[in-house]
Amino acid sequence: MKNEQYILAIDEGTTSVRAILFNHAGQIVGQAQRLIQQSFPHPGWVEQDPLEIWNNTETVISEVLFQTETPPYKVRAIGISNQRETTVVWNRKTGQPIHNAIVWQSKQTNELAQRLKDAGNQDLIQQKTGLLIDSYFSATKIQWLLDEVPKARQQAEAGDLLFGTIDTWLLWKLTNGHVHATDMTNASRTMLYNIHTLEWDQDLLKLLNIPSSMLPTVHESSHFYGYTQEFTLMGVQIPITGIAGDQQASLFGELALEPGMTKNTYGTGAFIMMNLGQTPRLSEHGLLTTIAYGLDGQVSYAFEGSVFTAGAAVNWLKDQLKLVQDVTETAEQAQTAAPNDQLYVVPAFNGLGAPYWNQAARGAIFGITQQTDDKQLIKATLESLAFQTRDVLETMTKETGLPVKSLMVDGGVSKNEYLMQFQADILGTEITRAPLTETTALGVAYLAGLQVKYWPDLATIKEITRTTHRYQPHFSVTQRDARYAGWQRAVQATQLFAEDKHD
Repeated sequence: MKNEQYILAIDEGTTSVRAILFNHAGQIVGQAQRLIQQSFPHPGWVEQDPLEIWNNTETVISEVLFQTETPPYKVRAIGISNQRETTVVWNRKTGQPIHNAIVWQSKQTNELAQRLKDAGNQDLIQQKTGLLIDSYFSATKIQWLLDEVPKARQQAEAGDLLFGTIDTWLLWKLTNGHVHATDMTNASRTMLYNIHTLEWDQDLLKLLNIPSSMLPTVHESSHFYGYTQEFTLMGVQIPITGIAGDQQASLFGELALEPGMTKNTYGTGAFIMMNLGQTPRLSEHGLLTTIAYGLDGQVSYAFEGSVFTAGAAVNWLKDQLKLVQDVTETAEQAQTAAPNDQLYVVPAFNGLGAPYWNQAARGAIFGITQQTDDKQLIKATLESLAFQTRDVLETMTKETGLPVKSLMVDGGVSKNEYLMQFQADILGTEITRAPLTETTALGVAYLAGLQVKYWPDLATIKEITRTTHRYQPHFSVTQRDARYAGWQRAVQATQLFAEDKHD
């Protein structure tokens, strides 16, 4: 349409950054994507170059506008979604990062996290932030950078350094250094933000010795953050009006906006979120309490269970084991595999997430026989994603008393037909897949569009939402519980091995 305007979503994930244009119907008009390199300086460490992330972001924005012949003035607003917890510290005067970004997966701050635990800070941190002490979150990453990068602490105490998760870094660059801000969802993943008072917690900043001058201003997820500066989009200043961490953006994109509504995003990891409504509650069984979104003066909360290795396990089959040439082949390979219900893969490549939170655990395979072949190993690896999801959902149901009647799924791995059917079978629950697997980008587009009245209200958005596919469970209760019991034994054995190894 000649006069149509669009919302531009920047979806900065762990392995790539994409720019996606959405129209009023919530449909993709065009998209561009660039990979982001990861470096592994030491075993367990994962880093990225913040300048590469920014340069690739600039590139994909230009590419999607060029490919769709969309002049920048037709972009009504921009939303930013990002890999969460990944930490950048840079000099406010030079704009230069002091070190690579430390990625959420990285284990280089395990020792700092363990010290916090050993000092008895777990209850304090969970009460304030809803999180469990783990190197996963930003706080220990900031502390590590200040301690390990020469002169960093002196610069920080002089007020010269800024911290941000990737959304903050991109916002700062897009606004040419005029805006240093983040949204509540990303702030709630730092282990420094009080989710009750909605402020940076001074007790925690003192505990970790982090100067408050480094921290961004925190706003709602749908908020006018600022304008792009002249040099970024051919002289056109476009409002940036939506920011959300990738999993919260996905929850919003699924419109899981009522208490008890639950989604799972199968990406590099798998992230299961249950909407808790406007009253936060703390988990007793390894779940995280997080801010789901801030909108129209109200804050909604969610339970989250983080599975560290999901799509990464599927990529492992291709990249390391060379069992397939393309990950899309895994569904057919699994469907044609000979039955082997005793084979279990526990893909704890970077430890175990919820509800175990075992950083020392590493991957394991159980039940191998002489008859075990490539197809069975592929099948067991896919099934591990479904088992890990059940771990989290059972914990959520136990804590809330809310049964999961239907699980909304999205993310790249949700296209795997074998996995989705097995997920329904092992849960005994209907699975509904979103029409777009890019619900993270769609969610932040909704948040940005609502702020500028591109969509007048949520009711308008709900009218355009559709479900692509439904998967109904076929297993009997006995069958699914027997399979799940085998998985639980495999996880228990994996953790026992980790304990023995570190005795």
